[in-house]
Amino acid sequence: MAPSPRRVGTLLAGVFAALLVGVALVLSGVIPLPAPAADDYERTTVAVYDEDGTELGSVDARVADTFRKRYTGLSSTTSLPPGEGMWFAFDEPGEHTFVMRDMDFGIDIVYVAANGTITSIHHAPEPPEGADGKDFRYPGEGQYVLEVNYGWTTDHGVEVGDRVVVGDDAFGPTNETVRSVAPPEPVRVAAA
Repeated sequence: MAPSPRRVGTLLAGVFAALLVGVALVLSGVIPLPAPAADDYERTTVAVYDEDGTELGSVDARVADTFRKRYTGLSSTTSLPPGEGMWFAFDEPGEHTFVMRDMDFGIDIVYVAANGTITSIHHAPEPPEGADGKDFRYPGEGQYVLEVNYGWTTDHGVEVGDRVVVGDDAFGPTNETVRSVAPPEPVRVAAA
């Protein structure tokens, strides 16, 4: 005998509710996503230039271009070697908030607009021992985010309004995933 339509509907509603709860638990960090393996990331060079076109610094960056890679970020990484970073690419510009979930070291979080202009920089220290890194929130606006070692932006003189160029070719795509950001016209930032 086939189940009644009411029973099938109840069963489907239960499955849907369980899926929603599962997604909520993953997004809240209660159930962690498995971290991508280090070799799952494409790599690219990310360079920063001042308004005169002088290169201030560059890093070899892992590219976080999927939800899973962006969610994991540098979490559960024990350290970030000098000269390395992580480049987060979102499909569209928007407001984003990064947290220090499972971080064992401090980082600079650099928000970058779709045109390559740095919109904000946060200096995020390592969370205190026993603290939940999810409580340390760093909001910003952009289509991209660059994470580098704590103090890298200060050491290299990187400021809001500087330009970011991604990949070997500053004026075209380097591959299917990583789009180069053409240097925009210099942006003048008014003093507060």
